[in-house]
Amino acid sequence: MSSLTYDLTLAGLSVGSAAALTGIGLIVTYRATGVLNFAHGAIAMVCAYVLRQCVVEWGWPLWLGATVTLLVLAPGLGVVLERFVFRPLAVLGGDPAQTLVASIGVFVLLVGGAALLWGQGAREDAPELVPDEPWGQLAVVLVLAAGVAAVVRRTRFGRELRAVVDDRQLAVLGGIDADRVSAAGWAFGSFTAGLTGVLLAPYVRLDPYGLPLLVMEVVAVAVAARMRSLPVAVVVALGIGVAQSQLTRLHPSGWGEPLLQAAGTNLFVVALLIAALALPGADTRDALPRTATARVRTPPGAWIVALVLFLLPLGLAGRDLHTSVQVPALAVILLSLVVVTGRGGQISLGQAAYAGLGALFTALLAAGRFPGLPRLPELAALAVAVVLVAPLGLLTGWPAIGRRGLALALATFAVGVGVSRFVFAQPYATSGLSLGRPAGFDGDRAYYVLELLLLAVALLATHALRRGRTGRALAAMRDHERGAQAAGVQVPSLKLLAFVAGAALAALGGAMLGMGLRAFDAAAYDPVRGLLWFAAVVVLGADSTLGALAAAALLVGLDAGTRGGVAAALIGVLAILVGRFPGGPYEALRAAAERLRLRRTPALTPVGARARALLRPAVPRAARPAPVPAGATATGAAAVDAARSGSRPPAPPGAPTPPTLAAPLLTARRLHARYGGFTALDGVDLDLSPGRITAVVGPNGAGKSTLFHCLAGTLRPARGTVRFGGRDITALPAHARTRLGVARTFQQLAVFPSLTVAENVRVGAEQGRVSDPGAVERTLRLLGLDGPVRAQPAAGLPTGTLRRVELARVLAGGPRVLLLDEPAAGLDSAEVAALARVLKALAADGTALLVVEHDVDLVAGLADVVHVMTAGRIVASGPPGHVLDALGTAAGR
Repeated sequence: MSSLTYDLTLAGLSVGSAAALTGIGLIVTYRATGVLNFAHGAIAMVCAYVLRQCVVEWGWPLWLGATVTLLVLAPGLGVVLERFVFRPLAVLGGDPAQTLVASIGVFVLLVGGAALLWGQGAREDAPELVPDEPWGQLAVVLVLAAGVAAVVRRTRFGRELRAVVDDRQLAVLGGIDADRVSAAGWAFGSFTAGLTGVLLAPYVRLDPYGLPLLVMEVVAVAVAARMRSLPVAVVVALGIGVAQSQLTRLHPSGWGEPLLQAAGTNLFVVALLIAALALPGADTRDALPRTATARVRTPPGAWIVALVLFLLPLGLAGRDLHTSVQVPALAVILLSLVVVTGRGGQISLGQAAYAGLGALFTALLAAGRFPGLPRLPELAALAVAVVLVAPLGLLTGWPAIGRRGLALALATFAVGVGVSRFVFAQPYATSGLSLGRPAGFDGDRAYYVLELLLLAVALLATHALRRGRTGRALAAMRDHERGAQAAGVQVPSLKLLAFVAGAALAALGGAMLGMGLRAFDAAAYDPVRGLLWFAAVVVLGADSTLGALAAAALLVGLDAGTRGGVAAALIGVLAILVGRFPGGPYEALRAAAERLRLRRTPALTPVGARARALLRPAVPRAARPAPVPAGATATGAAAVDAARSGSRPPAPPGAPTPPTLAAPLLTARRLHARYGGFTALDGVDLDLSPGRITAVVGPNGAGKSTLFHCLAGTLRPARGTVRFGGRDITALPAHARTRLGVARTFQQLAVFPSLTVAENVRVGAEQGRVSDPGAVERTLRLLGLDGPVRAQPAAGLPTGTLRRVELARVLAGGPRVLLLDEPAAGLDSAEVAALARVLKALAADGTALLVVEHDVDLVAGLADVVHVMTAGRIVASGPPGHVLDALGTAAGR
């Protein structure tokens, strides 16, 4: 027994050493560049293939092939990727969205290229670089880890690396060559990837799909190390490797046997699920490309062309028709990504899992093997499978509530890999399973007609999620999640809706694909294919249903009759270039055509302009009555009129003198908040009363923003309470407070660029406190947005206009308390004066306003009361003249 334990421990150390190499490479690359390299496994696979080509095919000595592969090709590949793929993205702004898609694009490109060069079959003759014993591999791991740690801690390059990680721009200003640091990080990361590949290749399947996925499964060790600690990554990798080997000794009987066996051979997948779902994410920034302009309507002619192309296969026969059967099914799967990614703005790298579950459940239901349900006809089985899979979308939807960016990417990828390993790859679920076609649709032509009908249903469902209130809310969440919450959008529920709808569509498409192939093929739903599908949808326009149809035809058509890999290589190239056209090729072509059209537009000379002015004299517009904001009273209307004219609002006839101070509407008591060891709020009390404008001023770091976030609901204080109208709302999220009547604006503009000005305002009216059909029009008129600008996309409008758009969206919901975070930021003096008049009018109408602002002149002319904050406390309060004069006197001493 002790001999068996020793042998299994040695085997575990060998596997853990390879995993540790992967963790070291991923961490070094991430720390040097900020990129989580999804292509790490693909680089490992390419290096393993190149070493085999040199040694087995060309007859080179092993030492020469290993030298060329590991010391020339691997680091050279990393330098090339950094120079031509990721450095341009960093220069363009370092958007994590584009780097994520680009790294997936590199993965897809290398996988497709390997399939083209070496075929898709597995190779069993990879050369063995290190003998089948762990000590050599373990020594390599320990030497590399110690060397990297020494370089990072004790050398000038290490100090430069830490500086670049902390703040790349500041490091460049300090004279550090950040490009050199990034190139070195990529070279080392690619070297470790190549070393991992050549070490693993002799003992696993060497094929374009299996080895990259196997390497990416062990990303768990880097995530467990918080993408920072090399010792933690090494210890975790070795521990999981030994534990996985020891589990093979257990042979339980009964229902737990297949599950334990699956865990014993896939413990790194279990660790990936735990690390991605339970541990804090490596990066929570947004990680989807944001289209710079509103989505342009697809020309009707394009849909006619698409209809004709999808009807053409009805005239085909034989193998061509059988291949075409896959296109509508794949199109439905890609439409699920349009819903989740294009409409909802959420990353989903695990849609292949839901597609496979749809096919698997359909096969089980049709065979009468699904627990608790009778045998069903194929068409009924498909419908029931979709219903059963849809709620499983919560597996990825629930993590999406608290995760964004790369953390969400890892979570969805982990779920996809877990389903593939623990369901699709297990005999207890798939052995002896076949999948037929519905009665009456057995032939390829008849089945293709059925697929077109189901595709039409999926298109209608996708279109329904684009239009109306839900469509606008999804677009708002995609464009600016915090802004959508502030507008009253229930973001958590909407994320779950997107993932559940996406799972249902993926299940429908997966079942259609399985019926088309007449079998359940687990390889058709491999997680690597999920990455390929995601990249295809993003590069062809994530928010374009037509792009999904084109991607399906492209993926199936290019690989039909070839060795495979053409489509993956092309999609990989487009994904690498995604930084150049984040809206997709169609958007890039449209923008180029628009620029050409503008250049060719004839322009009048100054003489011609004067002649036209003489022939067509300007007609003065009749004065219009001042608009009234949503929910405004007669007094408020008069106040708005006065604000637009710049005079004092008149009191209504016979009206009593208003009280000097109404009862507070929003109150904060003893608010405390901490960030680590820093106290941001230390017992702050604040009252906001109807009809009064309250301002908070103070130096940077005084706690103004923290106080603002506690009142708005984006931060929960450690202690203290926030009450609205006597109700404790301390625990309520931002969207719930908006629906009660507490609205906010942002210092950094929170508008939805893909929506028009009117649609932006409509989001606020639909999600706000009151439902008033006329609120949108009144608010647009109030803020001077009722002209041609109302139909323009918010993207590209000047800052002053966007400030009005944001304020109009807030006012359309009829708020009772309005929180304004530096509303004058980016405005000129005329725009600031106009803003002040509107805010005074709102206060005259009974709205309670809080303004956090650095513009002392604006505060002096606007506020009724000013609070001064320092070190998390309010140290002075009173009328603006008294408080600001005291501040000026103190500052002059």
